[in-house]
Amino acid sequence: MIFYFSGCGNSRFIAESIAKELNDRLIFIPEAEREQQFAYTLAENERVGFVFPIYSWRPPALVSAFVRKLHFDRHPDYVWMAVTCGSNGGHADHVFRQQLEEIGLPLHADFCFVMPNVYVNMAGMTIDKPARAQRKIARSKAHLPAVVQHIRDREAAAEMRRGAFPGFKTNVIGKGFGKWVSDEPFFATDACVSCGKCVSVCPLQNITLEEGRPKWHGHCTNCDACYHHCPQHAIQFGKATKGKGQYYFGSEE
Repeated sequence: MIFYFSGCGNSRFIAESIAKELNDRLIFIPEAEREQQFAYTLAENERVGFVFPIYSWRPPALVSAFVRKLHFDRHPDYVWMAVTCGSNGGHADHVFRQQLEEIGLPLHADFCFVMPNVYVNMAGMTIDKPARAQRKIARSKAHLPAVVQHIRDREAAAEMRRGAFPGFKTNVIGKGFGKWVSDEPFFATDACVSCGKCVSVCPLQNITLEEGRPKWHGHCTNCDACYHHCPQHAIQFGKATKGKGQYYFGSEE
């Protein structure tokens, strides 16, 4: 069983790739949350995995909130996590391990995949150039077989890429980021053609079209799926995204 969250497709690709090789069940966390599905029945010896992107060197708040509500009918004998990040994940594994311990689960293995940058909502932060994005994806694809084998064999692993000052990034900057997340700066320019793509790609179903323009409803995780998928590049986040490019998994092909 694999629980996953993804906005722009990087983590979805990793989750689907692992699930295909292991013939594991895939559960999209936002859908399970909407359906209030928190109790699960495990087959004998079934593994439990979690796949999600790193948000400011921590698990996304929606993932953490979901995990705290999880309940299994039996104790899984192997629990693993795989994260995607633009460069490093700090101490995100420490945070997630503590969250699992709150519901009585251990964390036996953590894996880290460096994938193309997607977060563009701050000055100085933008997407990777196409060649760099393609290199990141190629390296992650090459790393997948080893990760699958670790999980299949139920092996311990610790692959988190810490980066510089991981404790400060996770415990200071990361905590501050959670308080800053908002969809208020999002708006659509006159380039908007009312296609509704932003509505369909929002994993939290937080966007509707009103008088032909997208409206955000305050339940946002800043995954930027709406920004990156807009075919007219009409969605912006205040002034922070002006002149920046777009990326979602598959757009580089």
